[in-house]
Amino acid sequence: MKLFITGISTDVGKTVASAIVVEALEADYWKPIQSGDLDYSDTDKVKGLVSNATSVFHDNSYAFKTPASPHLSAQLEDMVIDVKAINEPKTDNHLVIEGAGGLLVPLNDTDTIVDLIRTDYKVIVVSRHYLGSINHTLLTVEFLKSKNIKVAGIIFSGDENQATESIILSKTKVKCIGRIDQEPYFDQNVVGEYADAFREALLEL
Repeated sequence: MKLFITGISTDVGKTVASAIVVEALEADYWKPIQSGDLDYSDTDKVKGLVSNATSVFHDNSYAFKTPASPHLSAQLEDMVIDVKAINEPKTDNHLVIEGAGGLLVPLNDTDTIVDLIRTDYKVIVVSRHYLGSINHTLLTVEFLKSKNIKVAGIIFSGDENQATESIILSKTKVKCIGRIDQEPYFDQNVVGEYADAFREALLEL
């Protein structure tokens, strides 16, 4: 199973969600494009949150110094991202692929993050509760549907907001995998607890 983790915006909790999914499935992890934080990348963060000995953490296809939209980060390093040069790592294991920002984050003059999603990927949308998140979540799901990309599930991020969650699930008809609460911190133990809670729902995707 190949799961692509996207979010309704940046800083919504994709990396923590990715770590939980990786741990739940003992899956491999791959972030095709990293912009900024090369000393402590998202791959490093997920690796630090995962405790199983099976997961393999694959190298980025592109890694840039500047924490910005990938198209700009590449431009500042006199590079152009070539989507055709982004090769999925070979593995017999489950694979979790983490996107960067939202679906329309530009990679170059023509391609965006959504162009990284292949037909055999199952997409999980991470939706964080904030004013406007209902609109952003519905737009994300509708955009995926317009591209004939099926949304396998939603993970909510942040303390429970029943009114928000119920209207999103009602309008999208997408399965809720679970909610990641606003924890004081995340470490291997906390991620492991969420992995145990999410595992059954993930295996049913």
